[in-house]
Amino acid sequence: RVIAAEDVPEANKLLKLTLSLGGDHRRTVFAGIKAAYKPEQLVGRLVVMVANLAPRKMKFGLSEGMVTASGPGGSEVFLLGLDEGAQPGQRVH
Repeated sequence: RVIAAEDVPEANKLLKLTLSLGGDHRRTVFAGIKAAYKPEQLVGRLVVMVANLAPRKMKFGLSEGMVTASGPGGSEVFLLGLDEGAQPGQRVH
């Protein structure tokens, strides 16, 4: 679940997302979805995250995963969603 989302002023395409993985587990992800979403649209939303990637050091901070999306890019990016009942931290099968 997205618990915080903010603009990265120095980046044309990135938003900084803080994701809850259930319990006290949190991860920071930088996602290239700025053209498609405003930060306030994302808070509270369940997203599918790839969590088994090595953290990537970026100019803006450490990205600890990746959110999944479809579409050609730019303003046509669509975050993958989950059915009601899914909980933060559950595995994708």
